[in-house]
Amino acid sequence: MVKILFLCHGNICRSPMGEYILKDLAARRGRSEEFEIDSAAVSREEIGNPVYPPARRELEKRGVTCGGHRARQVTMEDYRHFDRIYYMDESNARYLARLLPRNPDKIRPLLDRDVADPWYTGDFAQTYADILEGCQKILEEF
Repeated sequence: MVKILFLCHGNICRSPMGEYILKDLAARRGRSEEFEIDSAAVSREEIGNPVYPPARRELEKRGVTCGGHRARQVTMEDYRHFDRIYYMDESNARYLARLLPRNPDKIRPLLDRDVADPWYTGDFAQTYADILEGCQKILEEF
C-alpha cells in the first residue's frame, strides 16, 4: 500500500482537494485498496475547520465528496508514516522545511509549478484542474 499525504497552508482548500480527488480517481479505477490518502496543513491557522465551502462546492460539481474532513497540522509522525508527501507551492515548502527533515525522495511538489491558490485567486476550477493533473501523475507513477 502506498501512503500519500497532501499538504497546503491551512488544509481547507488545496490539500483536502488533493486528498479527495486522488481517493475518487483511485476508486473509479478500482485501486482504492492500493492507497492510504490523507491531507494536512503546514500552519495551525485552520485546525479543526472543515473544507472551505467554495472548495467543497467545486469538488461536488465533479461528483467528489469530502465529508467529515477537519483541518490538522502535519506532524513528525506523518513524516514517518507516509511514503510520499506532496506540497502545493514554494511557500508550503518553506514552512515545511521548519517542521520536517528535508527528503526529496519523500517530500516533493505536486507539480513542477505552484498549484493555483484559490484563497487568493478565487478560481477553484483552475485549482481543481491543477490538482487533478498532479493526482493523475501520481496514479501513473504507482
